[in-house]
Amino acid sequence: MGGAPVTQQVPSTEPELAGVRNFRDVGGLPTSDGRRVRQGVLFRSGHLAHATGEDAAFLTGLGLHTIFDFRNAADQKLEGPDVELPGVRNVNLPLSDPADGAEFWKMVRDGDLDQLREILSDGKGAGRMIASYRTIIKHRTAEHSQVLRALAEDSVPALMHCAAGKDRAGLSIAVTLLALGVEREAIVDDYLKSNAKHRRYKVHRSSSAASAYSPEVMELLSPLFDARAEYLTAAFDTIDEHWGGVDAYLEEGLGLTPQDRKRLRERLLE
Repeated sequence: MGGAPVTQQVPSTEPELAGVRNFRDVGGLPTSDGRRVRQGVLFRSGHLAHATGEDAAFLTGLGLHTIFDFRNAADQKLEGPDVELPGVRNVNLPLSDPADGAEFWKMVRDGDLDQLREILSDGKGAGRMIASYRTIIKHRTAEHSQVLRALAEDSVPALMHCAAGKDRAGLSIAVTLLALGVEREAIVDDYLKSNAKHRRYKVHRSSSAASAYSPEVMELLSPLFDARAEYLTAAFDTIDEHWGGVDAYLEEGLGLTPQDRKRLRERLLE
């Protein structure tokens, strides 16, 4: 029999990176016409500011063409710039204003229980998330158009990330997958993977007091740090209500031609 161990190390398709959270390949998702997103062409993650040397070596090995960073100036100040990867283009495309929500996030980090109750209780936290998803879809058409055109032209393999890799990256990935003809249900399933414990963004609270992370505080904060199907569904509803469906959204909202979509599918589908 020899001394070889029975269990064989199977290389993980989803490595756990030490300093990068929520990394995954969206390859394998099915389209409505029976095709699939290729492996190794479209990745998503949280920010790369705390990537270790090993993380950076792994990311370099993906042969990325472009990293889309959807963080704003406030995020970058808080976390730091992305790690530099040799030969990779980094495109910073903020999907929310630096000032937008800065006061709100300050309260999340510094606020006392009464203040947090005031801004987050009774569904207000989830309501805020739904409103922001709707706003990004409605008003960030130029950014989403830029991403899809870049992917159609040359920017593959690509990694999309924001801070947690859940909301802004989640929406940009969703828009890309819609343009590829991926079923909405599959898009939601991929989005919800951000809830896995090892993928979640770490909540940073300024207070070192035990009460800063009390069950009530964590419950109040949970809508902000959860990936919830209702958030992404609200984005899809916005597309349907505002444009009357995905095709019109892509053509009128994002200015994508049938040729752009064809090129996008050639690059990203198998």
